[in-house]
Amino acid sequence: MDATANQPKKKWKLKMPGAFTILFFLTVISVFLTWFVPAGSYSKLSYSNDHLQVVAPSGKKTVYPATQATLKKLNVKIDVDQFKSGAISKPVSVPGTYKRLKQHPMSLYSIFTSMVNGTMQAVDIMIFIFVLGGLIGVVKASGAFESGLEALTKKSKGKEFILVFMVAVLLAFGGTLCGIEEEAVAFYPILAPVFIAMGYDSIVVVGAIFLASSIGTTFSIINPFQVVIASNAAGTQFTQGMTGRIVGFTVAVICLLFYLHWYARKVQKDPSFSYTYEDKEKFDEMWSMDSSEEKDLTFTIKKRIILILFAASFIIMIWGVMAKGWAFPEMASSFLLIAVIIMFLTCFGHKDGLGEYQTTEAFSNGAASLVGVSLIIGLARGINNILNDGYISDTILYQSSELVRHMSGSVFIIMMMLIFFVLGFIVPSSSGLAVLAMPIMAPLADTVHIPRYIVVTAYQFGQYAMLFLAPTGLVMATLQMLDMKYSHWVRFVWPVVAFVLIFGGGVLVTEVLIG
Repeated sequence: MDATANQPKKKWKLKMPGAFTILFFLTVISVFLTWFVPAGSYSKLSYSNDHLQVVAPSGKKTVYPATQATLKKLNVKIDVDQFKSGAISKPVSVPGTYKRLKQHPMSLYSIFTSMVNGTMQAVDIMIFIFVLGGLIGVVKASGAFESGLEALTKKSKGKEFILVFMVAVLLAFGGTLCGIEEEAVAFYPILAPVFIAMGYDSIVVVGAIFLASSIGTTFSIINPFQVVIASNAAGTQFTQGMTGRIVGFTVAVICLLFYLHWYARKVQKDPSFSYTYEDKEKFDEMWSMDSSEEKDLTFTIKKRIILILFAASFIIMIWGVMAKGWAFPEMASSFLLIAVIIMFLTCFGHKDGLGEYQTTEAFSNGAASLVGVSLIIGLARGINNILNDGYISDTILYQSSELVRHMSGSVFIIMMMLIFFVLGFIVPSSSGLAVLAMPIMAPLADTVHIPRYIVVTAYQFGQYAMLFLAPTGLVMATLQMLDMKYSHWVRFVWPVVAFVLIFGGGVLVTEVLIG
């Protein structure tokens, strides 16, 4: 009798592809969409050299004086000072100017050119990530991480969730105040080893960092890159509707903390409960500070200084973004300065000095470990480029605006949130979607007799509910950094998406009824 006859047959199991494969297929789908979705475009308004310039769908350029009268003539209800001050720097869609264009299908070769061009456009973020990786590599090589972690785990025994709580609250406020998003990747290499030592998994790491900052941005109160730009583009003040956003932010953060606490406790008590349990060994091997080789874990003064400098780099980054308006080049430069100082400290020392070669190698290896994360950001941008170059983004925006005309207020605002949910996949940039869509969508609020600021709130809830999931956003870079499967993340985050849409919908309808 065949010995294999009694063996159970292996069940075929659908396996979710990795981040690069998902983005490649989405790029291919985007190219094919340009063959079938009608091409079209709005006229685009921009400011330069003390003049307003309108580029028609045909490509014709018309220059106007930069006055409020010009904007009124164009039916753009935005304060002209918003253009002059640089608050609105990207081209704005001009209402009522949509025109069908000759179909502009992208070639199969554009699948690859879009990947290259998208990566080139993301070079500032990529350099920031490389410098961050190098800094972390040097700190790891110095032994400061292991020694500091050893001291922290002894002090936090039995109170582990306090750190998760503090990180989540800090990043939620970072999201609501200054729109911390890509910058949050800096926190993963610091917190992943700490959370592992406390008995948590990769989901808790992403939940406390990405999810918390995104919840803050979803219910943004004064985020200049989102709610302020969107309010300006809508022709309203960002202070309008602030009370509702504050209430929404408070409720959302409290609910998120309860959700994280429930999940973290479950994983701590029973590691097999983890949604990423099948990858636990791989995750622990990647981020755990444990090593088979003997290491001196004495928390020396030198190691304390290195960790203080390391922590200071993030405080400087947050200060620079909020107070000085730093972009990625400035943030990368500040990180590089701290990295060089730490390299000198690590290089020299009678007993624990690593020498020049090992120190520079540690920086190079740290930067190399984040190459995949950097490429993911560039590839995601390539998808957006295809939709724009194929002239189908504006068509989707136009058809969406036609869909909601003359609906009743409550139905209108729910539909508006769902439309922004879809548009969030196509245009994952919060400021990009604001200047493209808000001049078109906000005036529709006038037709159903509701305040325009409610449309701004619908844009916030809708777009960010999608960005918890959208591979075109920051999700794939985050998952790539922690080597987490997309399916595992979706299993954890879908209740949060449902919460944003349901609770957010309730907030919007309440504002409509009150307004």
